[in-house]
Amino acid sequence: MNDIERKVIEEIVINTVKKLMAEKDAPNRVPLGVSNKHLHLTQEHVEILFGKGHQLTNLKDVKQPGQFACEECVKIIGPKGEFPKVRVLGPARSETQIELSMTDARTLGVNVPIRESGKLEGTPGLILEGPCGRVELDHGAIAALRHIHMTPDIAEQLGLKDGDCVGVESSGLRPTLFRDVLVRVSPKYAYEMHIDTDEANAAGLKNNDILKIVKKQEK
Repeated sequence: MNDIERKVIEEIVINTVKKLMAEKDAPNRVPLGVSNKHLHLTQEHVEILFGKGHQLTNLKDVKQPGQFACEECVKIIGPKGEFPKVRVLGPARSETQIELSMTDARTLGVNVPIRESGKLEGTPGLILEGPCGRVELDHGAIAALRHIHMTPDIAEQLGLKDGDCVGVESSGLRPTLFRDVLVRVSPKYAYEMHIDTDEANAAGLKNNDILKIVKKQEK
């Protein structure tokens, strides 16, 4: 190989790497977070389950700013089954919410709707047990609607606003197009798409995989 040929090959490699890096860092390339079953608790329910005055203990920060996985876990009991140790996510919220996959819901024996976080009207309830008490919920269990957290800057670059829905494409052994992905926009968010374990397993995906936003869906 002479110097000219070597130089041409080097330029091709450099340009290819630059192109790949540009694609990886493009605003329509979104990192994935896979959500296992978990729950959010009100402070009232924290104290019933773990004792008066108890405060949730930060085990590990999660990607969304201000949120964390807690040391505290609870037993969730349904009509047909139970999960003995389900992680609580903090901080405490204004309403208790249990987030399950459809497979989890079938194990417990409840039919959960697919809902945006916080939309809990008409949802089934479950029983929660902690070391200090029990809470019998009459509502609060959902399968979380697949969604993307993004900042206003990224939303502007993509021509999106809070409440829009988009299609998102994955690659790999099981390429998948996810439709009806809700866009949630706030300066407090970190850029990340969330799906549950059923969806991730079906598409062969894992945490931190990079997906591509392909189009905005018309309402």
